[in-house]
Amino acid sequence: MASKPENLDNNVQFFEGVEKLLEIWFTSSDGQNRKRDLRDIPRHKWESLLKIVRCEIISFCKNDEVDAYVLSESSMFVAKRRLILKTCGTTTPLQCLEPLLDLVEEHTGFDEVEDLFYSRKNYKRPEMQISPHRAFEDEVALLDTIFPDGEAYCLGNVDNDCWYLYTLSRVKTDQEPREPDQTLEILMTNLDPNIMSIFTRDVCSSSSEATKKSGIDKLIPSMIIDDFLFEPCGYSMNGVSKNGNYMTIHITPEQEFSYVSFESNIPESSYADVITRVLETFKPGNFVVTIFANKDSIASDIPRELETKDYINFDSDYLRNDVQYCRFKNYDLSCAFYSKFPS
Repeated sequence: MASKPENLDNNVQFFEGVEKLLEIWFTSSDGQNRKRDLRDIPRHKWESLLKIVRCEIISFCKNDEVDAYVLSESSMFVAKRRLILKTCGTTTPLQCLEPLLDLVEEHTGFDEVEDLFYSRKNYKRPEMQISPHRAFEDEVALLDTIFPDGEAYCLGNVDNDCWYLYTLSRVKTDQEPREPDQTLEILMTNLDPNIMSIFTRDVCSSSSEATKKSGIDKLIPSMIIDDFLFEPCGYSMNGVSKNGNYMTIHITPEQEFSYVSFESNIPESSYADVITRVLETFKPGNFVVTIFANKDSIASDIPRELETKDYINFDSDYLRNDVQYCRFKNYDLSCAFYSKFPS
């Protein structure tokens, strides 16, 4: 998404498409999770919290399972126990963490964090970020003050393409069984200029036109789509399905720093077809795939499969440069880095 470019030297404008992704699962020390719901928090309270993050709500849709917000910088999803806050540009999501925990306890009674994930790809221009987001070490230092039992990781090549993760997983024997959970994320750079032009006001007059012209509406057809096309360029969408699954896409189309992110929690025993459809839609030069799944998910074997074999077969156009597999207390993760073969 590229609604608010920053001025650089020589009158060049830049926008950092890379998102900071925060996902938190809440629980209660008294075991009364069924009586509590994050969606009980009033909208004006979310709006006040997002001011700390330096973004605002611009569109909203919902169903019986999830509230989905398109933000001026990416998206937020609120379900019964799970919050996902995904923001790009120079936003500051970690600055809202302590107010968020207070807000959740005050309005819902959730007083503990069960699982937490904070992740992002390496920035193109880290020096333009606002503290504590200029360096992962600073982000970890802040997170450690709130969650002393968290763990930090850097996957990939720290001097080139890498992906940072901070995670917290707490295991309790007296808790209710965990629900199945899985997340697929594809982070794409160096994208096809002709495709990126679709997400400009010069080519498309509306978000729905961009969604159909690009084929985004066919990626996961069951989704109800809430989309937004920025002025003069940039695109965001949220999709929700009846069973509470979501999809979100954010696009920074400028050729010099093009970036697209795709994320979904649809439960699948294989993500190969979904990944292939996404690559065919956007034709990136480079991309990162991350797959999280817990042991209760139908996708529980996929992280290991991605690590042990060439899981993606996209016309033999891409080379897998690196893949890493991690096993956490409650989740397995694989992170793989790909680049296009020279033509």
